[in-house]
Amino acid sequence: RLEMHNFGVKVCVIEPGYFKTMITNVENLEKNFYASWEKLPAEIKASYGESYLRDFVAMLKMMQKGYNTDLSLVTNCMEHALTSLYPRTRYSAGWDAKLLYLPLSYLPSALSDAL
Repeated sequence: RLEMHNFGVKVCVIEPGYFKTMITNVENLEKNFYASWEKLPAEIKASYGESYLRDFVAMLKMMQKGYNTDLSLVTNCMEHALTSLYPRTRYSAGWDAKLLYLPLSYLPSALSDAL
């Protein structure tokens, strides 16, 4: 964003929370993760362990319940960034982005990592 400023290009960052899209579709992600897992060398599989993959997929399934379905929150941010005379530097779309990720970004790294 800052590198483009010298060229007169205004860059806006849109940071959406979790939304229900094909990218976040748990069935597709699970299939891709297991396919990637099968291609890994045995030593890497042993380092992580089978439980890592199962726990990760279980976490995705749990998170899916909180995905937002109203994509207009994101597209409204995009529209504002593109059409506003004075667009904001950052846009946060979705309650989780505003109430969780934005405040986390202001915390010291060690604390946000622990959370």
